[in-house]
Amino acid sequence: MELLDGFRQGLDEFGTRVHGVGAGQWASGTPCAEWSVRDLVNHLVGEHLWAPWLLRGATLAEVGDRFDGDVLGDDPVAAWDAAVARSREAVDRPGVLEGTVHTSAGEIPAEEYLRQMTLDLTVHAWDLARGTGAGDRLDPDLVALVYGHAAELAPQWQGVGIFAPPVPVPEDAPLQDRLVGLMGRRP
Repeated sequence: MELLDGFRQGLDEFGTRVHGVGAGQWASGTPCAEWSVRDLVNHLVGEHLWAPWLLRGATLAEVGDRFDGDVLGDDPVAAWDAAVARSREAVDRPGVLEGTVHTSAGEIPAEEYLRQMTLDLTVHAWDLARGTGAGDRLDPDLVALVYGHAAELAPQWQGVGIFAPPVPVPEDAPLQDRLVGLMGRRP
């Protein structure tokens, strides 16, 4: 699976689960210890509101605080759909992988930014499924796409609190279980 196809699949995996959240589930807990279902969706909606700006070369200062706080309003599903529509459009722009993106960690290649976004979509789709009791099996090609990148970056990210310490998982466990274990979740 190519990166841009994986990004789109990640959007679909997370989006399917957003559309499945029941009215009484928004306050439910998730494997992200401090985040409810609503908090988790808010996090991803915020990321996808930022994405079009950053992929066009905007700096963090230029974006400012416009996407801070609650970006879901009264209709979290509609907020997701609107943010993703703009994010998809930005990613579908010719040459998107050739640019650079300003992040809190400095300027990085757009390809790296989209790899990180794809990993975030994948792991958080699993989190959202667990928080709502939905099916948590992810597209195996998507999992394979993000696993190597996750294994490479996990030690750096865990040291700064982006992900919890890894959870031991047998080496012969399915790749999805190894991925979520690597990201500090119990499969």
